[in-house]
Amino acid sequence: MSRFLTLALLAVPVAAIAAPATTLDQVSAHLKAVDTMTARFVQTASNGKSIGGTLTLKRPGRVRFQYDKGVPLLIVGDGKSLVMIDYQVKQVSRWPVGKSPLGVLLNPNQDLAKFAKVIADPTDGPMLVQARDAKHPEFGVITIAFRRAPAAPAGLRLEGWTVVDAQNNRSTVRLSDQRFNVAVSNDAFNWTDPRPRKPAGKL
Repeated sequence: MSRFLTLALLAVPVAAIAAPATTLDQVSAHLKAVDTMTARFVQTASNGKSIGGTLTLKRPGRVRFQYDKGVPLLIVGDGKSLVMIDYQVKQVSRWPVGKSPLGVLLNPNQDLAKFAKVIADPTDGPMLVQARDAKHPEFGVITIAFRRAPAAPAGLRLEGWTVVDAQNNRSTVRLSDQRFNVAVSNDAFNWTDPRPRKPAGKL
């Protein structure tokens, strides 16, 4: 797996662009109606290689991407920061939730019209919501897919998202087996720090 593409998944900020409020209102209603969600995910890089895992989400701000056995990465959001832990190299990286594209999904109280627009809304296909920072095109673009589902909260189901960076590298996350508003403990967002601890008394 490309660690760069995993970083791209987290590091794309969003900023203000105009959007049709009526359709975005439906997306906002869905986000506000979902307190928790679990799902399987498959992440595919530009080279076609895919890895899978389990997504656990609890609003506001908490998320966990638990990759399948054999992938030494973990991504966790604790409500304030998104943390990527690479257990292979014992490295921990952090980003403010608000500077991540996942901030769109983790904070249901945002005004989507300030940073997103609908680019597709077919009756028989996925609704696509795109966000980008117009002042910083080098950060790339995130496109989030929803599908109309009458039994899902507010009639929409989150299907996944795609991030394309300034070098045209693409990382896509697709979801399946979505379950909404199930019991999720805050303990689900704990993680073990792989960095060696310094001996007591030493700087």
